[in-house]
Amino acid sequence: MQVFVKRMPLAGETIEAPDFSLGYGGKGSNQAIAASRLGSTVNLITAVGNDDFGKQQLENYKRNNIDTHNVIIGNEISGIAPIFVKENGENSIIIVKGANNELTSQKVDQYEKIIAGSKLIVLQQEIPLETNNEVIKIANKYNVPVLLNPAPASDEVSLDNISKVQFYAPNETELARITNLPVNTIDEIKSAAQQIVKAGVDNVIVTLGEKGALWVTQENHKLIPSKKVDVVDTTGAGDAFIGSFAHYYTSGQDIETSLSAANIYAALTIKKRGTQKSYLSYNEVEEELKNDVG
Repeated sequence: MQVFVKRMPLAGETIEAPDFSLGYGGKGSNQAIAASRLGSTVNLITAVGNDDFGKQQLENYKRNNIDTHNVIIGNEISGIAPIFVKENGENSIIIVKGANNELTSQKVDQYEKIIAGSKLIVLQQEIPLETNNEVIKIANKYNVPVLLNPAPASDEVSLDNISKVQFYAPNETELARITNLPVNTIDEIKSAAQQIVKAGVDNVIVTLGEKGALWVTQENHKLIPSKKVDVVDTTGAGDAFIGSFAHYYTSGQDIETSLSAANIYAALTIKKRGTQKSYLSYNEVEEELKNDVG
């Protein structure tokens, strides 16, 4: 649920919101649907509750060409996320993991064949840490690259947990949380990202909103600029970036080209309200870019 507010309420204060909307979400779901709409074949391993939200989410997956055979129907409520969007498009999010917690590490082995046959594994932190670790272990066994988007940030995660992933993609806040370093300038962000590289990660991709994304490796670093657009709602832009990067990278593009394309895709999504409803298909992206040139 998205609530559109002029400002956040103070402690003990009740304020009126001019509007709200309901939509589908979840970081993994968002990223999977972004990739699918661009043309990727996506296997989504997740869990939903045995409730109305879960049933609606399953139908949403089917409409977006996501195979639902690997979706666990849990006993807890479906995960939800109230989102508060300010007038400048910035958002604050609270998540209730619910059934996501039922995707346990003990259940991962049944998905080994799917993991082994993947071009890229994309993980987030809305499922248990132990589950992520088990998936990473299996992916490493079959030399399948892993992209970890460490959101929501967690104090349970240390640099040791992420040494086996090939892509680590935090935003500034998440980078500061795991490194305990300042991230107020590009130089500080680069220095913090280099600590992740030293831990064993090949590529650190720090998403910076309107400033773009900073790509840091052992040998180099590069700021990939974002596309300038009129901001309406930034909700889900980070997930759009991750999902579209996964699409472009697994389609054969090099990392820098994939990052540039993902920046453009994410920027296009913030031009209108909503999360998944703002995600474009390949043809819609091409039309948007053609209109910009025209």
